[in-house]
Amino acid sequence: MPTQRKPSIVFVHGLWADGSCFSKLIPTLQSEGFDVIASQHGLDSHAEDVANVKRTLGRVSQPAILVGHSYGGSVITAAGTDSRVAGLIYLAAFGPDEDETTQSLQEKFPPTDIFSHIEIGDGRVWLKPEGVSAFAGDLSEKEQKLIWATQSAPVADLFSQKVAGTAWKSKPSWYVIATQDHTIQPELQRFVSKRMGATTFETASSHVPMLSQPEFVLDVIRKAATSIMNERKSNAIGAAGGAS
Repeated sequence: MPTQRKPSIVFVHGLWADGSCFSKLIPTLQSEGFDVIASQHGLDSHAEDVANVKRTLGRVSQPAILVGHSYGGSVITAAGTDSRVAGLIYLAAFGPDEDETTQSLQEKFPPTDIFSHIEIGDGRVWLKPEGVSAFAGDLSEKEQKLIWATQSAPVADLFSQKVAGTAWKSKPSWYVIATQDHTIQPELQRFVSKRMGATTFETASSHVPMLSQPEFVLDVIRKAATSIMNERKSNAIGAAGGAS
């Protein structure tokens, strides 16, 4: 039997970020033989963000695992219904149901500290400098300053927009809960991870575990990839047995 190809990894960023927020993960995964790419979506429209992830899927081998951080979880929930997607990994992320928007899901839980440190300007939601500690408080001061300086601000109504599709109802999911998160309530994370039946991992991280605890997140990605490869192998053996 030929060596089985590893699933590709497609990263999907959230607010005040772009694909470079996964820079501590990508080189290691590439060195381990994964095809890896990060979606660079503009946070201008939820539908366009989802469409961009689907376009990005076309640049790597199939099947793929979508890895969504924060609002990126809402994006992969819709984009993950694509037949090229074999699994979903949520990093301190939203995972709305079919009757929820990101905003309506968020409103089921108390506001976090981050909302005291944002402002609307030119139709966009900007993170104030003093708000970075509520977003990435376990990073160095240098890294926190870089996050603020390179933030990608979303349109103000992004969380109220909706795209059809709830991939976690039909695809296997893994979830990293950041227990020291001051951007998305840890209880929201526990709620959605339980609802989706995800394989769950908790870590004492801020909202950005891929930056503060990259090895922990890498281990979850490896576990998900191995699980998907084992399932595909089992299905292939079963199909071969049925044909004999």
